[in-house]
Amino acid sequence: MNARPEIDGLDASAPGLMGSRHFAPFFWTQALGAFNDNVYKQLLLLLLTFVAVPMHGWDAGLVNNLAAGLFILPFLLFSAWGGALADAVDKRRLIRALKWLELVTMLAAAMMIWFQAFVALLSLLFLAGVQAALFGPVKYAILPQHVPRSRLVNANAWVEMGTFMAILLGTLLAGALVALPQGISVWAMGATLVLVSLCGLVAGYQVPSAPPVSSQRVTWRPLRLSREVLSSAWRQPRIFRALLGISIFWLLGTSYLTQLPLWVDVIIGGDGGVVSFLLAAFAIGIGLGSLLCARLSAGRLEVGLIPLGALLIALGGFDFAHHGPFGGDETLRGLGELVGEPRLWWMFADLVVIGIGGGLYIVPLYLIVQIGSDEGERARMIAANNVLNALFMILAAGLGILVLSVLGASLNWYFTLIAAISLAVAVICSVARPRPLLRICIFIALRLGYRLSLEGRRHIPDSGPAIVVCNHVSYMDALLLGGTSPRPLRFMMDSPAYESPWLNWFCRIVGAIPVDLDKRSPTDLRRALNEVSIALRHGEVVMLFPEGRLTRDGSIDEFRRGVELILRRDPVPVVPAAISGLWGSWGSYHAGRPFKRWPSRLRRRVRLGFGPPLPASCIDRHYLRSEVVRLKQRLDEQR
Repeated sequence: MNARPEIDGLDASAPGLMGSRHFAPFFWTQALGAFNDNVYKQLLLLLLTFVAVPMHGWDAGLVNNLAAGLFILPFLLFSAWGGALADAVDKRRLIRALKWLELVTMLAAAMMIWFQAFVALLSLLFLAGVQAALFGPVKYAILPQHVPRSRLVNANAWVEMGTFMAILLGTLLAGALVALPQGISVWAMGATLVLVSLCGLVAGYQVPSAPPVSSQRVTWRPLRLSREVLSSAWRQPRIFRALLGISIFWLLGTSYLTQLPLWVDVIIGGDGGVVSFLLAAFAIGIGLGSLLCARLSAGRLEVGLIPLGALLIALGGFDFAHHGPFGGDETLRGLGELVGEPRLWWMFADLVVIGIGGGLYIVPLYLIVQIGSDEGERARMIAANNVLNALFMILAAGLGILVLSVLGASLNWYFTLIAAISLAVAVICSVARPRPLLRICIFIALRLGYRLSLEGRRHIPDSGPAIVVCNHVSYMDALLLGGTSPRPLRFMMDSPAYESPWLNWFCRIVGAIPVDLDKRSPTDLRRALNEVSIALRHGEVVMLFPEGRLTRDGSIDEFRRGVELILRRDPVPVVPAAISGLWGSWGSYHAGRPFKRWPSRLRRRVRLGFGPPLPASCIDRHYLRSEVVRLKQRLDEQR
């Protein structure tokens, strides 16, 4: 029976995430919560700036910084406690309790807006921060319980897109509500906060159960718990590096969002409408980047997107920082007056690029935390992340004060520094782990060069050793399999090609294993088999072309006995694979030696399929060849 078709690694017949009862209710719960938080924060800042400060003679800068601090402080104090709660109780129960807390908070806020009780509104902002800090660990810890691993990338992408669009829309709506006539405005503000909270509560009651994963007792010691979760994260280097990377993203994002109003005032000479316009570019970019990450990742953890995203942030940031003042009179101009200005759209495009880079950068980092953390302390790791995020957001504020106020540097120099930090992150990630970046670049090139259809990648085991065997059609075969596999592949290749000065650097990075097939040297073969054995015993996946050479006529030649020798040493599962559509391409022997002519066709339709893994105990090279032949015939029929 033919396998069901797949699209980018997901079963095409499965319902979409937004139609799934295991994801959609949670998505709307968290998106509505983020939306309401930002409506309330922005309303309060606007009311403090334009009503409370003139009324009471308060210091505007002090009050605004106090409001920002009151919202961030709970993340330092209560995130760890929220992580312990999320691990120890049913997450559905915790979500419902927190949505009730949000509703009570917003009911009180609506009343305080009516009575213009600004001190009480600041206190309620702290309470809203507590609710957000406790909800944060649930937000990402619940996904692995409700979403299959193959769909976690897509789920995280939707969550990131929903969060940033909620931030944007909430900020815009707050400005629109304040602009209404005074009598209507007060009612509209309160009604919006309460209505959105009610909708979030209804969505929260649709979230399926997510049972507790830890039996540890939760104690009320917030500061001690914060130290413990940070210490626990520190003892897991891979997780801590991911948490650090996420926090650097928030440092960069906070720097842009905090200084953007000043940039619009000093460089553009625009008003609040222009600020909202550029904020929209950033949020749109994050959404596009998150969805692009899901598309490029194709259901797998694609670490190579992290340096690629950081590089895009840096490139967009350097270009954004080079813009000079618009000039003109001292009067602030609205969006309608500036919408025809090409440089404004240039800045918009820069921020979209920065946002796309942010989406590509952040989604894989969250996935590393989710799948790399022990199930019993996943929420604690998210809590540690929230604590670090709060610290880095404070660091961003301090960096802005140091550069702009103490050192007296210009905004252009400040944003150049932020872009340089992004570039440093990209370089460090690329140097530390070049293989993932190279692999994603290959995958993107393959997507651009071929109309590629993939099938059965789920058959490659998520962990542990395995061998992938495939027919050998062209010199692009290794790139095709290595770029599309859900796991990194080691592959055997002919020694002359490995030692080529043009290819040797690439072969070393990807971990190719050289073997001289023509000389048939027992010593060389033994060395190659030893390297394969070491790779398998370290839990890696090794790719073989058992034919030993490219096909000269498009058919599948007899398999050599090397695959049997490997399986005798290390009896691991074998995944048959087949390529259809590359015969006739410029890398094949279809019309003479490969690469000696121009490609006859662009965007060639190519199919790559993987069959179910076969146990080593029942395999010989003839049976294995028959399985690859059968798989290729089916792919040929589907083309």
